[in-house]
Amino acid sequence: MHIAIIGLPNSTKTTIFNALTRGNLETNAFSTGQFEVHTAVVDVPDVRIDRLSAMFKPRKTIYAKVTYADIAGLAKGVSEGGLSGPLLNTLSQSDALLHVVRAFDDPNVPHVEDSINPRRDVDILDGELLLSDLIIMERRIERLDAQLKKGGDKLAKAANEAELELMKRLHAQLETGEPLRDMELDPAEVKSLRNFGLLTLKPLLIVLNVGDGQAEPALQQVADYRHRHTLVATMHGQVEMELAQMAPEEAAEFLAEYGIQEPGMNRVLHLSYKLLGLHSFFTVGEDEVRAWTIPVGANAVDAAGTIHTDLARGFIRAEVVSYDALISAGGLPAARQRGLLRLEGKEYLVQDGDILNIRFNV
Repeated sequence: MHIAIIGLPNSTKTTIFNALTRGNLETNAFSTGQFEVHTAVVDVPDVRIDRLSAMFKPRKTIYAKVTYADIAGLAKGVSEGGLSGPLLNTLSQSDALLHVVRAFDDPNVPHVEDSINPRRDVDILDGELLLSDLIIMERRIERLDAQLKKGGDKLAKAANEAELELMKRLHAQLETGEPLRDMELDPAEVKSLRNFGLLTLKPLLIVLNVGDGQAEPALQQVADYRHRHTLVATMHGQVEMELAQMAPEEAAEFLAEYGIQEPGMNRVLHLSYKLLGLHSFFTVGEDEVRAWTIPVGANAVDAAGTIHTDLARGFIRAEVVSYDALISAGGLPAARQRGLLRLEGKEYLVQDGDILNIRFNV
């Protein structure tokens, strides 16, 4: 999972990046004006992996991973004439966008718009992403029109006509000021658009960086912001960044003292999984306990292929037990004695927390 963190200059993106990645990048109260990207790969916390590792005592414990990319601040007007190639390429490679919106006042950190207004800031960056998509659509429509005027064989003409019809639908949607993620597109259409760099098609998580007691007022300001594949959350960025630097025992005491149920980085990860329609299954053994990430609705062969293509190619059966059943039994031998392990075929829909052992022959 790859998530690009975006926001206006001085939106406190890097504070949130540090909170999510346990990083310590310098948080400047100014924008360098240059295109910069900082990335970090972090483990996805999962207490189920912790318990499975304690049960099997493997040589290696591997958590699911997420890559965060902190993109330099995107100023108003950045999309005029189209986004630069490096910036568009970087954003296009992400599975989702995380838009950090500043929702607290600080005289030491001037806001580029001279005031704090979360909804306005959301609209500014939405407008830039939408303009980028519009420019891409217009250029593609011009190219397809030119190709159709040249003629060519029937198959190529039919493919170009079908693509042109889709591009015009997308363009009409963008002209209304609404993002492409609000459209009803079938899987084949979504797949065909994968390499166009359409940013408003990507799932969007808006994180409001708030101060003390500012979460509810900030949420109210964006309460009417409703789009498909879009979620809104709040984080006290400064507190979460400090928390991320603490030792586990110290962090636990801090959470208990302030009545915080879980760190903000965990909440954001859970929301990211929900936004992208993902969940986890596990493989266990003496060598390795590992979490694997797959789309909700993936079947046993899809899961096997996530582990290794040979497992999917030679798939015979999947031996499956749920996490809860395994923990209740106290281990694989007991789960097998109780009949909790079952054999499933290719079309079995893997559930969140399933533990799989793939039987295959290549």
